[in-house]
Amino acid sequence: MTRDKNVYQFKITLEESEPKIWRRIQVPENYSFWDLHVAIQDAMGWLDYHLHEFIIIDPKYGEESYIGIPDEEEGSYLTHNTDAGWKKFIRHYFFLKNFSKCQYTYDFGDDWVHKIKLEKILLTVFGYKYPICLDGERACPPEDCGGIGGYENFLEIIKDPRHEEHESMLTWAGGKFDPEKFNPQGIYFADPKERWKIAFEF
Repeated sequence: MTRDKNVYQFKITLEESEPKIWRRIQVPENYSFWDLHVAIQDAMGWLDYHLHEFIIIDPKYGEESYIGIPDEEEGSYLTHNTDAGWKKFIRHYFFLKNFSKCQYTYDFGDDWVHKIKLEKILLTVFGYKYPICLDGERACPPEDCGGIGGYENFLEIIKDPRHEEHESMLTWAGGKFDPEKFNPQGIYFADPKERWKIAFEF
């Protein structure tokens, strides 16, 4: 990657988490929304088991756009058209002035809503491999734990050895869970193209 290319720096915050669960990442300017989705999944610690969607204002028309995985089935529960994320590019939607934010929802059952904020547009640094995770705080909730309310209940149970579900909940979570643990150096970013093949090439 050459130095005349830019990177977009985003802060990702899981809404309603208290204390806040967040990540700061940098991704190449030529990323599609599918690529950004994969980077968010990897940085946060989600497992990409469920559907997702971005809601963002289209700078060209000043209207909300929905970007993710199109649902073309009859009787879809969605009340709007969703554009394919791999056909839409972040550089056409994110600008530091006026168009720097969007909403990203993962898992329409648990309804994990994230606030995505463009913080900076920077020149790439020679020798760096993007995307990268700069920093963040706190562990990602376990998949399928029931959203923010379910996660808070999960934390209460694993903190109380006397709770009747303590052992079974810890076993379900893999034996242990530290809600404060996060190491940006431990983040591995998958290839978005490979993730796409896994998801859509049967």
